[in-house]
Amino acid sequence: MKQKKVKFIVGSFLIVSAIGYLITMGISNTSQYFFTVDELLSQNASYAGTGMKVKGNVVNGSIQRDPDDYLNVRFSIEEKDASLKVAYQGVTPDMFIDGGEVVVEGTLGKDGIFHANTLLTSCPSKYEAEKEAGKMHPGKFPNSEKYREPGLKKVEALPKTTI
Repeated sequence: MKQKKVKFIVGSFLIVSAIGYLITMGISNTSQYFFTVDELLSQNASYAGTGMKVKGNVVNGSIQRDPDDYLNVRFSIEEKDASLKVAYQGVTPDMFIDGGEVVVEGTLGKDGIFHANTLLTSCPSKYEAEKEAGKMHPGKFPNSEKYREPGLKKVEALPKTTI
């Protein structure tokens, strides 16, 4: 009887320990710092090699694409007086333009260049202003109430098939 209790306690402890370890590792691997460019550059701590997200606006005229590899993009992002150089390898979103707001995910290199592995753009604020003014957002039907009405009122209106 005692031997079964000991095995049960040891087995339970191993299972709980394994679950705790997996939760801890999952949280530490996915947790990232989120900064604006100004906040990141004003920090005294070194975040080199640490995964983080940085938000800023693309500096006008700073987007440079490698002519041999169009997916290799270098640009700068800024906020207030601070500016950060970014290197990104991948497909850029359609809304990636000069002056556009972006969020980059990646690591800050020791050379001071942010090496991004994800590039996200935000929806332009012009859509928000149009929505407040009562204009239609792209992708919506005019008179959308008309399209919500079901076309068939009764089941009897459906065509009948015989086999």
